[in-house]
Amino acid sequence: MTRLKVEVSVPESHVDAVIEALDRAGAGRIGAYDRCTTFWRVSGTWRPLPGATPYDGEVGEVQRGEEFRVEALCDAADARAVRDAVSAVHPYEEAVIVFLPVYDPDGAHPAEAFRRRPTARRRSRADVFTPGS
Repeated sequence: MTRLKVEVSVPESHVDAVIEALDRAGAGRIGAYDRCTTFWRVSGTWRPLPGATPYDGEVGEVQRGEEFRVEALCDAADARAVRDAVSAVHPYEEAVIVFLPVYDPDGAHPAEAFRRRPTARRRSRADVFTPGS
């Protein structure tokens, strides 16, 4: 089963709503636990372009501010439901929701499917090192 890490940038006022949305959509489940999330304060910049309706700031002006990053794990099969649930409670016009693949040391790495396996070949006399030859 492919797992993804979900990263969401959100104002502090909406952290609990995002965690609840993640939980309802199936994210944050690890073994016999649910609602497993981490969150911390981050700083960022943005500039609303013409046509934007910013949650914070003015069109055309570079903004700098603090928000929170909320992270959880989810199954790849739940990614769309997670995105939709978070988008529904997120106050930003363009919610920042990132999905990253998670390496599972007990399973096959996703890139393994694309690696070429070396083919076995018979050894020839040229493969044998003979001193003085």
